[in-house]
Amino acid sequence: MQGSTTLTHCVDEISNPGLRVCSPFLAQHLYEGVLGSEFTGMLSDVDSPHVLQWGACPVRKSKTKPNGKKPPTEEKKLYLETEYTKVRVTDIDLKELVVLPREIDLNEWLASNTTTFFNLINLQYSTISEFCTGETCQAMSACNTQYYWNDERGKKTKCTAPQYVDFVMSLVQKLVTDDDIFPTKYGKEFPNSFESLVKKICRYLFHVLAHIYWAHFKETVALDLQGHLNTLYAHFIVFIREFNLVDPKETSIMDDLSEVLCSSSADAQNHVKER
Repeated sequence: MQGSTTLTHCVDEISNPGLRVCSPFLAQHLYEGVLGSEFTGMLSDVDSPHVLQWGACPVRKSKTKPNGKKPPTEEKKLYLETEYTKVRVTDIDLKELVVLPREIDLNEWLASNTTTFFNLINLQYSTISEFCTGETCQAMSACNTQYYWNDERGKKTKCTAPQYVDFVMSLVQKLVTDDDIFPTKYGKEFPNSFESLVKKICRYLFHVLAHIYWAHFKETVALDLQGHLNTLYAHFIVFIREFNLVDPKETSIMDDLSEVLCSSSADAQNHVKER
């Protein structure tokens, strides 16, 4: 793979304060390690039945108007409350983290970051997957937007959220492990369709993140993992914006959260607990 030698020596040493932060693997060191070490313990400490009784999404009940018509259901976005948005696992400058280093090939950088985000988002979803079922999430939705899966023939199919996420993760896993698409050997070229495939992957991964916030944020809080989710989401949004990987219209449903998390990273509270 072109540039792989340079990427290997890209900055990953957190201990050197004078070193420029630019490697996606540094992001893994910053919060994936915390995720991996804490998830098992946190999951075992949670009273699952108590979490399940919260339901998938907080909704304010509407009262019937005198004319007999019900007003539109008003959704309460718990994830926008300050006590949760201020929590992160690191206060690092995410914009510096995603900028393309001069020594690295663009496709190499996109491949490395895309693979990292796939692993992290897959891991994040796994923490609430037991609460995301065909009964609790009968449709793949986020912010009153419903997503349909398009199969290889282009047929649009309505499916439950867990089915949709499984389709996404299976597809992305297949793509990132295909050496013809994500080459791992030095000198092997990226395909001409590489950028379009990366955009497709990022669009699907955004859907998964949006669903976690919309339908399973209470479970995430119960697991005390909102800091990990916020950091991952902000990092992902900054990355896709930097390289124009997802149409802004696609991500607009979460613009309120993106604005809060991406504009206040400097004031984020370090939420890494000492154990």
